[in-house]
Amino acid sequence: MKTLIAGDNAPLFTLKDENDQDIKLAEYIGKKQVLVYFYPKAMTPGCTVQAQGLRDHKAELDKLNTQVFGISPDEPKKLAKFCLRDELNFSLLSDPDHSVADAFGVWGLKKFMGREYDGIHRLSFLIGLDGKISHVFNKFKTKDHHQVVLDLLNKL
Repeated sequence: MKTLIAGDNAPLFTLKDENDQDIKLAEYIGKKQVLVYFYPKAMTPGCTVQAQGLRDHKAELDKLNTQVFGISPDEPKKLAKFCLRDELNFSLLSDPDHSVADAFGVWGLKKFMGREYDGIHRLSFLIGLDGKISHVFNKFKTKDHHQVVLDLLNKL
């Protein structure tokens, strides 16, 4: 697993959102910064806290010209339930074959409670207007993820 770093070109992707509509990263390049955050599984405790933090600070992110997309291996139907249940105000994208997670280098061996398995590593990438990764967020807790992102955006 080779995780992308700042300065790398962001892999251009097209994924289905919670409404089964295609979302193309290329349509945002040059218009907005894009925060792509990878999370393991919809509607689990940590992923819910992380999503709610971003939801509650969406107005600030909008002012900073930043589009948010959450990506997980979940199917669009489950993402739709997550969005509805938690009143999420940004799109969640479905990456069931984890091809986009692979392209960003966030799919790989994990250890949890004594067992090993392949899954998504919780990382976020800020993609600049030029389509390059400007920052990788790899040190945060789910409850303060939104604040770590906002702190960086406010410094730019």
